[in-house]
This record gives sequence, C-alpha cells and structure tokens, in this order.
Amino acid sequence: MNENVAYLVEKFKLKPHPEGGFYSETYRATKSDNGRSWSTGIYFLLGRGDISHLHRIDSDEMWHFYSGDPLKIIEIDEDGKLVETILGTNYKDGMVSQYTVKAGRWFGSLPVEGSEYCFVGCTVSPGFEFSSFELAKREEMSSQYPEYKDLMTQVCIN
Repeated sequence: MNENVAYLVEKFKLKPHPEGGFYSETYRATKSDNGRSWSTGIYFLLGRGDISHLHRIDSDEMWHFYSGDPLKIIEIDEDGKLVETILGTNYKDGMVSQYTVKAGRWFGSLPVEGSEYCFVGCTVSPGFEFSSFELAKREEMSSQYPEYKDLMTQVCIN
C-alpha cells in the first residue's frame, strides 16, 4: 500500500468498501422519512489500481474532490450512453471538483492513468443504505451493453 494511501486510511479510519477502495461514513442525518436518513456523507479513497466497481443506488450521489490525483467517474445514462467525468482541479482541462450521479444510474470510478491515489467525498440524498446498493455483474452488463464489453470486463464484478 502506498505511503499516502496508508496515511489516509489510518488518519480517517477508512475500511474496505464492497465496491472497491476504502471509506468511512462521516455524516448521517438524524432526521429521516420511514427510517431512512435524509442524507449521508462519506470519505472515499482509491489507490493505484483500485476500482470502484460499477454499481447503482436509488439516490442521487454528489462527489467532492479533496486531494490526490484526478478520478474518472464512469456512468451509463438512461439512453445507454457512456458518460465519463473527471473529478479534479485542472479546470482548464474540463475537470470538475463536484459532480452528481443521478439515482438509478450504473456508475463506478477509477483513478486516471498514472495516479497514485484519489481522495474524495460522497454525499447521498436520501441517505445511503446498503439495502439499496447493487453491484453490476459482468456477464449481464456485457450482454446489455455489448458496445462497452471491454469496459465491463474491467469495472464489473464477476
């Protein structure tokens, strides 16, 4: 594990996330509807070679860039089109420091080539619940989106 990654894991008490990378929940609204918090927030860290495997949730998820190298967010929109967004601070190259993935979209993320690590935050509203979290299966996604088969091989769980 890279020295910076190890430091961040220890400093922020990050633990492995089922989608890949490391996370720590930092906020959960006390107010809720039907037992579900209005909003949640996490720190999220990907090191070199880590992938946030393709998944979807039933809430909007806003990503916030904190430090490290740029992060590529990939998603499939409602029309089946691949959308790529780079989270980072090189605004002249089109990077953004905040980005929201709409509820129900398949999405994942990975460090851009040559990156050491990406340290970001994610805010979910209504709040994140693992019961509404679904990891994409490689075979199903490759069949549904054959034009992205190579990508699905990289970003989907077996």
